[in-house]
Amino acid sequence: MKILFITTAFNGMAQRLWIELDRLNHEVFVHIAGEQEAMLKTVKQYGPDLIVAPFLKSKIPAEIHENYPCLIVHPGIVGDRGSSSLDRALLRGEKNWGVTILQAVEKMDAGPVWSFQPFSMRNVPKAQLYRCEVTQAAAKGLLEALQKIQEGQEPVPADLYPAEKRGRWYPQITQTDLAFDWNDDAQSILLKIRAADSDPGVLAEIFGESYYCYGGHLEEKLKGSPGEVLAKRNGAICIAVGDASIWVTHLRKRQEGAIKLPAVVALGDSARALPESECPPLEKPEYATWQEIRIERDELPGIAYLHFDFYNGAMSTDQCRRLLDAFRQIKAMPEVQCIVLMGGVDLWSNGIHLHLIEQAENPADVSWENILAIDDLILEIITSTDHYVISALQGNAGAGGVPLALAADKVLARDGIVLNPHTKNMGLYGSEYWTYLLPKRIGIEKAIRFTEDCLPWGVALAKEIGLIDDYHGETVEAFTTFVRQQAQKIVSLPYFDKLIKAKKFQRMKDERHKPLAAYRKEELEKMRRNFYENDQNYDYRRYCFVHKIPYTSSDSRDLYSRRRKIYRKRKWESIEYNAS
Repeated sequence: MKILFITTAFNGMAQRLWIELDRLNHEVFVHIAGEQEAMLKTVKQYGPDLIVAPFLKSKIPAEIHENYPCLIVHPGIVGDRGSSSLDRALLRGEKNWGVTILQAVEKMDAGPVWSFQPFSMRNVPKAQLYRCEVTQAAAKGLLEALQKIQEGQEPVPADLYPAEKRGRWYPQITQTDLAFDWNDDAQSILLKIRAADSDPGVLAEIFGESYYCYGGHLEEKLKGSPGEVLAKRNGAICIAVGDASIWVTHLRKRQEGAIKLPAVVALGDSARALPESECPPLEKPEYATWQEIRIERDELPGIAYLHFDFYNGAMSTDQCRRLLDAFRQIKAMPEVQCIVLMGGVDLWSNGIHLHLIEQAENPADVSWENILAIDDLILEIITSTDHYVISALQGNAGAGGVPLALAADKVLARDGIVLNPHTKNMGLYGSEYWTYLLPKRIGIEKAIRFTEDCLPWGVALAKEIGLIDDYHGETVEAFTTFVRQQAQKIVSLPYFDKLIKAKKFQRMKDERHKPLAAYRKEELEKMRRNFYENDQNYDYRRYCFVHKIPYTSSDSRDLYSRRRKIYRKRKWESIEYNAS
């Protein structure tokens, strides 16, 4: 079938659905929704058999849905309507929810139903639910709907579904719905922050100014007067509330053009005097707190797990260095033979931290420091020839996060995650030893093709061509159980010592063929031109990404131009090149 995606953004959900349809050999074209005229023009030119809206914030014009079958992917139960479905379900404390695939009609989300896929809710941020349960249910629902369409079936009116599956219309969520007072109890505040994460965030006053809050975590040890900012840790701040305290990892100032940043960075001078509250990776707190990087030991001696839950998968220079330190700590444990890199629950890694780079006085310098830091981390993993390393991708990986995973000896992924092993669409050649790691796995021809095409990969294709070794489990729980079993099997192999010897031999062989330093030097020479000469429009592409503006938008070019003239005023002097 000729299928047209009309979507506000080609996000993780849209990519996953594109992968599912592409796998079935459907011809899929993606249109980023903007002006209605452009939408109508695209539909007429493409002439689709079916239109799918995986993530759409605007209404499909009647001229389209009256003449073409249009499927809406709605993250809510049958009858539920409105743009804040998942947000409100979290606020109400729903235990069970679902995704409905329905036909577009004049009233938003009111059309007949092609498929309904239920799932159990978890007490986690909205974004995590969306990336995991919602996306899995949407993929199943779309495939079921497509099968029904191909079989000539008709959709079912919503009012014919059982009563327990009927929802109702809810208006878009507002800050009034999310409002709280720092005197409120921690759980009620965290509920609102999670319901609005990662968009729109919850408005709150900190140090006398208004910020949108993201990334909330309970803290039971630190105490203070409600609203008092007690401490900072790895970019986050701890704020006292009515019955406990909470960590807030990210903030966005309430002003035009402000972007989401680590809380300490967003607060600037106001956070300088805050005391540091450390929670090292090896520490095992007996109370609730926030620990960005942590080390976990397996019940079977010889295995250690390294968890790194970085917000939105972005890895700053500091985060890369702290993760490198934690990895070295595990290597120093005499009994550990196998290291499992776990990443975060819903995201593995998306490479360098573009938000921090965008807000920097000199983005080129910060970009350079960041790429060197992630290169150092990956180099350490590649050259750890005394240990067997497993990458366990619980969530999506993109850009430099994919080579980070490939640096391990074995790469496992949760069924349904999306891989984006490319950076060209960000105006970057890419470093992270990808010119060594990708061809080693899939060959130079495929490596060049897939990094040039800038398309998402599903785990089935990734396993088929050898990018990953295996995938398993639709849920995080099923996948992590599988990972532990795999790690235990490997360590228990009677020939494990030979496995390590073979790894050392292969590394020596690869190094003689071409040293890792040569790969790094070649990659960084190109990256330096991207950063300092802007030869691939990295600055503008990054600006569009961070501000969530379509790259092709003429309005965004005008905004970017004015922004640079008015308050950016950067100095673009070159720094001495150092590929170390």
